[in-house]
Formats: sequence, C-alpha cells, structure tokens
Amino acid sequence: MNDIDKQKAIEVLNKILELELAGVVRYTHYSLMVYGYNRIPIVSWLKGNATESLAHADKAGEFVTMLGGHPSLKIGPLLETEQHDIGDILRESLEHESTTLAAYYELLDVTEGKSVPLEEYAREMILMEEAHLDEVNKMLRKPGDMEPFSE
Repeated sequence: MNDIDKQKAIEVLNKILELELAGVVRYTHYSLMVYGYNRIPIVSWLKGNATESLAHADKAGEFVTMLGGHPSLKIGPLLETEQHDIGDILRESLEHESTTLAAYYELLDVTEGKSVPLEEYAREMILMEEAHLDEVNKMLRKPGDMEPFSE
C-alpha cells in the first residue's frame, strides 16, 4: 500500500461516504412518500436500500480511518423534486446510483495495482452498484420491454 496516493484515496472515499449517506436520507424519505396498492413491498425495498447505503457509508469511513484520514461529516447532494410518483423516485434513484457508481470507479482507478484491500473493495462495490442499477432499470421498464430503460 506504499505506492497508493493516500490523500487522493481518502478524498474519494470521503466522497463515497457522503454519497452513501445521501442515499440513506433519500431512500428513507422516498419510503415515507409511497402511497397506493403496492406500498408495502416498495417501502420495504426502499428501507432496505437505506440500510444498505448506511452499511456502505460505514465501510467507506472505516477505510478512511485505516488510511489515517478523517471521515467526512458532510452529506452528498440531496435533490428534492417534490415528485413522488414511483417512476419519479426510481429515476432519481437511478441518477443517484449512477453518480455513486462513478465514485467507486474513481476509487478503483486510484487503487488498482496499489492496494489489494481497497481495489477489492472498489470492485465489490462496483459489482453491487451495477446490479442495483440493473434492478432499478428493470423496474422502470414496461412489462415485456427487453431494451434497457433510457430517457
């Protein structure tokens, strides 16, 4: 781990920490704003995402302290569109998850070949975020649509 740019890694990890904490706030808020016949499974899914985001934030913070850094107390951007249709919530989620995924790719770029623990962490999180994006994308498709959702 001697070859790693620790300051850059800490900077990216803190960005990830902030984005994941924003995910906690977003998904908790979204879970409170769901109404209608399918409320129970959607609220459960959103609360699960909030819990997962908190675990991801915690892990990023642990890596910050492992590198000798100070975990950020900031929270990433929170967009309130006042649109609470399930489709709107999923599109906002897709945007947020894409931003978070980009941060994990940035971490991979900083750590690849320089730190096995951080590189493996980045790869694991990229896999999870890609799977989550795919799940949200499929939720945004109309039944029978095989092509990925795009605006």
